[in-house]
Amino acid sequence: MRSYETLVDATNDLNKRGYTANLSLEGDTLDDKEKDIHMGADDFEINEFYRFEGESNPSDMSIVYAIHSPKYNLKGVLVNAFGTYADNSESAIQAKLHHYQVSTHLHREDQPTSD
Repeated sequence: MRSYETLVDATNDLNKRGYTANLSLEGDTLDDKEKDIHMGADDFEINEFYRFEGESNPSDMSIVYAIHSPKYNLKGVLVNAFGTYADNSESAIQAKLHHYQVSTHLHREDQPTSD
């Protein structure tokens, strides 16, 4: 996975790599408002994500997601807050975003098993 100094660096590079849709989280859907596309949790995949903390305020934290939807033939960027300013909704979209962060960063010995 790549490493970026700033959120702007990450979004600019992702845009250069084809993640051009500006996505937003709207309740139970992930939306590309420009194309009037509303995706459910099964309509997209998370290819990459990057966490950033505010320099002056550590509670000012964001995550940049690189999202791909084969169903809608789009690649885009979602910037979402975490920590103090996070949307703590229990939607399937939020669950998928959180699951991806956790599962891709667990060490082998920490991953759940099917005992």
